[in-house]
Amino acid sequence: MHAYYSDRFVLPLPEGHRFPMAKYRMLRERIAAELPQVTLSEPQAASDGVLALAHSPQYVQQVATNTLPPLVQRAIGFPWSEQMVERSRRSVGATIDAARAAFTDGLACNLAGGTHHAFAEKGGGFCVFNDAAVAARLMQAEAHRSGRRHLQVAIIDLDVHQGDGTASILAGDESIFTLSLHGEKNYPAHKQLSDLDVPLPDGTDDAAYLHALDAALAELDARCQPGFAIYLAGADPHEGDRLGRLKLTVDGLAARDERVFRWLHERRIPAAVAMAGGYNQHIETTVQIHFNTVAAAASWSTRWRARAAA
Repeated sequence: MHAYYSDRFVLPLPEGHRFPMAKYRMLRERIAAELPQVTLSEPQAASDGVLALAHSPQYVQQVATNTLPPLVQRAIGFPWSEQMVERSRRSVGATIDAARAAFTDGLACNLAGGTHHAFAEKGGGFCVFNDAAVAARLMQAEAHRSGRRHLQVAIIDLDVHQGDGTASILAGDESIFTLSLHGEKNYPAHKQLSDLDVPLPDGTDDAAYLHALDAALAELDARCQPGFAIYLAGADPHEGDRLGRLKLTVDGLAARDERVFRWLHERRIPAAVAMAGGYNQHIETTVQIHFNTVAAAASWSTRWRARAAA
């Protein structure tokens, strides 16, 4: 299985900043040491033209040239830097590369990504560009150019925060189905309308979460027959997450991933997987949750290739 990383582009953040930048390097190092079946690569940087599939050209230029309005820059949560711009482009590129690889391997991973709070004309919540929205539309364009049938896409967002930017960008686009399972009272305060929103109360545990996920996947099944999916596997529903309000265990999150990967495999839907959020009090726990996601994806990718070869 292929996995793409962009942790070489480290943002110069102020001391004490709450964004866990080190988790990306730590995750890549664990995968390199423990998952030899995963091929690690640096992604391409998304071009202005590719980003314009989901973002206004004016916003893309403002990001590139450090001319964002101060309130928009503050909402992103990072100070502007060249590293911020390059990392944001590479994070989108990693989901694009994972999406392309998934059509062969069944699953592929972006070791970052899941930047679902980025809107067409602004960023927010540590998100500059929306990798899922860009990659979904690019995969559709590439499918069309290759003469394949119209490609329906599902975005399965299981970060603890609602994918408000994704829902906004893709509102009214019947070719891309947006599902968000999230904390009802968590950020963002003002939610957007996904095709299917499943708001969960504070303190939701493993059993209640998995029951809600099963129901959501069943409804997705009834309303959409995707030929491709993007899965945002946030680590922040964990009970120890500083920015989450749910109570899932590490085992519960692993069961979540297994449900999603099994659902995709049974329907022969290739998927790109992004790690999305994770702000645990102990960064090692966040890395473990992300590592478990990648390990499970690699296992299901092996099954995909075996079935294709049979």
